[in-house]
Amino acid sequence: MYGWRGVVGLVKPTFRPGSLDRFIRLMPEGVCVVPRYVGVSAGTEQEFKQALAIADERVGELARLKVDLVVIQGVPPIMLKGYRFDAELTEALQRKHGVAVLTATRTQTDALKALKVRRIVGVTYFKDDLNPKFAKFFEEGGFEVAAMKGCVNVPFSDLGKIPAEEIYARAKKIFIEAGGGDCLYLLGAGWDCLPAIEPLERDLGTTVLTNVPADVWATLRYLNIRAPVKGFGRLLEEMP
Repeated sequence: MYGWRGVVGLVKPTFRPGSLDRFIRLMPEGVCVVPRYVGVSAGTEQEFKQALAIADERVGELARLKVDLVVIQGVPPIMLKGYRFDAELTEALQRKHGVAVLTATRTQTDALKALKVRRIVGVTYFKDDLNPKFAKFFEEGGFEVAAMKGCVNVPFSDLGKIPAEEIYARAKKIFIEAGGGDCLYLLGAGWDCLPAIEPLERDLGTTVLTNVPADVWATLRYLNIRAPVKGFGRLLEEMP
């Protein structure tokens, strides 16, 4: 029987390959995943604003398929609206479509709290017109943000081609320059930063959090499944 431990609907912001595959591979046996897409392609603030209306439609589609949970991936559209908007959006979607909903912003803030993080150093692949707004989101949530900086300069469509070694080196530099923190936060699922998590945690003596592990952790917690995974950082290994 397919999905005997749960069926999860994913609302993905882009058609970019990579993060969907990572999410599915980190799910334990018995959990099935049904993806739907918003279609973000340029990564601009205007496009992120339009994405929320499309995400609403995708949640409705997944609800009609009777999934157990919908996870809305992609944090910028919600972060740009502010910390309070997250809960308002989730409540509205659940009431409208009659299905449980988690946002990626919620999975990450919940994960930070479970890991007892207070001070974060954020590293992103966005330009600095958006990064202060991302920092404000976490500050409104009660976290101290030591830095929130972009570290790459590549087209939005090519983020998946950035080597993990380059992500490691640049994130490490920003973390040290910012004076460190309880957590090194790598914003976004567009780059393949998962291979860099364990080396960064070990070398910096901190916790590293990024989108896919947070989504996996929160999904398993909602489904009441305890399936620790080694190799992708403290969150998935310890399952707090």
